[in-house]
Amino acid sequence: MAIWVNEDTRLLVQGITGKEGTFHALGCRDYGTQVVAGVTPGKGGQEVEGIPVFDSVTEARAETGANASMIFVPPPFAADAVMEAADAGIELVVCITEGIPVADMLKVKEFLQDHPTRLIGPNCPGVISPGKAKIGIMPGHIHKPGRVGVISRSGTLTYEAVWQLTNLGLGQTTCVGIGGDPVNGTSFIDVLAAFKDDPETEAVILIGEIGGTAEEQAAAWVEENFDRPVVGFIAGRTAPPGRRMGHAGAIVSGGKGTAKDKMEALQAHGVHVVESPAVMGETVREALGG
Repeated sequence: MAIWVNEDTRLLVQGITGKEGTFHALGCRDYGTQVVAGVTPGKGGQEVEGIPVFDSVTEARAETGANASMIFVPPPFAADAVMEAADAGIELVVCITEGIPVADMLKVKEFLQDHPTRLIGPNCPGVISPGKAKIGIMPGHIHKPGRVGVISRSGTLTYEAVWQLTNLGLGQTTCVGIGGDPVNGTSFIDVLAAFKDDPETEAVILIGEIGGTAEEQAAAWVEENFDRPVVGFIAGRTAPPGRRMGHAGAIVSGGKGTAKDKMEALQAHGVHVVESPAVMGETVREALGG
């Protein structure tokens, strides 16, 4: 099985006529994802490499049956793009755009409370179920269908974990990049809960970062609710307090959100914590009994 994306996913791309939107829409299609539409206001009726472009998400959904959206809209307009997709009834929205103002994302969070749409991101690499479909910017060729779920705030470290799992023959069920912004649509716990309901996910790699308390909350949830091995890594162990490291959410402030605190919390709740990302895959293999 897989969570959230599979062979039945019908993807539209908001911002498809931009350089990045076009490139990654075609990358998703080349991987095997059904890319059925693009949306750029004012450019309806055009095509991008055979993909029809519409003026609105509502029109695109009605014409193509799209049930997922990938957003490559510039930061000042990206929050509106998310809400437009949700208002049109799109079930899954993956927002790749980075640099969206926090105030805008707070409005999005409030808006989504009244809609069943799941938002992944923003500022994320996306989601992929290897061999089935991908929505995002990740290199599809390093992924392999398999037994391990991956959740991460870091795109680059996601790819590292995936590469290790592929080389060890373990593969992945689904990989979800939840994004590194302080306000996002999907949490570690949301993804863990979905993996819990997937019998083919036999273990999970959880990659966190300094800043916030999401990893600590996930650790407590794992102990109470998750009966399969979880391997955890926290990036940013050497980050000085008060300085943002890479992601907008990766900042230690008020004495909270340090890598040490997060690693201790994960360990206390039964997660297999590794101090180096180089051993994530090997630790999963050991946790699964070799």
